[in-house]
Amino acid sequence: MNRKTDIIVVGTGVAGLFNVLNLPRDKRILMITKAGVDASDSFLAQGGICVLRDENDYDSFFEDTMKAGHYENDKASVDVMIRTSPEIIQNLISFGVEFEKKNGQFAYTREGAHSRARILYHQDLTGKEITSKLLAEVKKRSNIRILEYTTMVDLICENNICSGVVISNEDNEISLLKADYVVLATGGLGGLFDNSTNLQHLTGDAIAIAMKHHIELENISYIQIHPTTLYSKKKGRRFLISESVRGEGAVLYNQNMERFVDELLPRDVLTKAINEQMEMDGSNFVWLCMKEMGDQVIRKRFPNIYHRCLDEGYDVTSECIPVTPAQHYFMGGIKVNLDSKTTMEHLYAIGEISCNRVHGANRLASNSLLESLVFAKRAATHIVKNYESLGFRKSLVDLNDFRDLEQLRLDYKKTILDEIERSSAIE
Repeated sequence: MNRKTDIIVVGTGVAGLFNVLNLPRDKRILMITKAGVDASDSFLAQGGICVLRDENDYDSFFEDTMKAGHYENDKASVDVMIRTSPEIIQNLISFGVEFEKKNGQFAYTREGAHSRARILYHQDLTGKEITSKLLAEVKKRSNIRILEYTTMVDLICENNICSGVVISNEDNEISLLKADYVVLATGGLGGLFDNSTNLQHLTGDAIAIAMKHHIELENISYIQIHPTTLYSKKKGRRFLISESVRGEGAVLYNQNMERFVDELLPRDVLTKAINEQMEMDGSNFVWLCMKEMGDQVIRKRFPNIYHRCLDEGYDVTSECIPVTPAQHYFMGGIKVNLDSKTTMEHLYAIGEISCNRVHGANRLASNSLLESLVFAKRAATHIVKNYESLGFRKSLVDLNDFRDLEQLRLDYKKTILDEIERSSAIE
């Protein structure tokens, strides 16, 4: 297969879906995804999405984001994200997304490091609500095609211009897909870690591919650990216990059932406190108690967490659950500007794989969905405004480079981990 389309979007999470929904219907768009169309971390997001409630909220929202990021955030990126948030929420509502309401008005919740309640939510399944509604809209559009179980193994590029992607299918067959523009929305890199809340197929391949083609990266070692995931001896993805649980009043106990920390500290600070407590206790976990919320509140507000914990043998309405930190989010990535453009022409990066420096050194809770949506839309707007057809260019790709895909994947993994280690040492 060697074919040409207008725009290729790699990834079907919230960033990729929102990006294509903001592209013109007269453009032929191809989305590819490494697994099933709904196998993205966007579906797993529990807590909610931040929004600027009113102009009086701007200063505190800005300061909360900067403080959580240890003031390493790009101020212009933070400003764009915050000021665009009301527009994004209205866009989501127009696609059928439903947020919790009380007496006909939005119900807001608060999470760690927020100075006030400014987070919209849908039970504890906000990511699933948003992503599923966007996916349903994408499936209605005849100009958009989705290829599942299709992996990007390289970019097609020459003279710092991207003109497509090299892909492999389930049978490890290699194909070339050419396009005028490529948008990388490939998600995080939790699959590189033994303990992560991410889906295991998300291994950050785009980082290694970017390095291969000298596309600039930024803050590659900025990897966030979430303080509370359900402790388990089983292998595989760790189940997140949302920050909103602590925002609604859940407390943390050590092995003597004593509170030892302010549960609403920034994620990195709280993670450090939990790790120190576990070392003092000689334990692999601390206890999280939701009981004081009451049975009815827990079942209505956190049904996903309630049922998942039941499956693991814990009834959160009557007992504490063991929690431990795990890798959660990637603040670094492929360097982009405010329009999500990379340092390679005709190539954009959005969502977790990109780095627009909005999160600084530590992401503020519930800014991830918002950031992904804001800059996915900006990427679409910039592509449309500056659209330039590349025509059908002859590819210089040597297919012999992809004869051993398993070794290629191992090489990509090693490249990324080595670069993270190198960057950490420099910092």
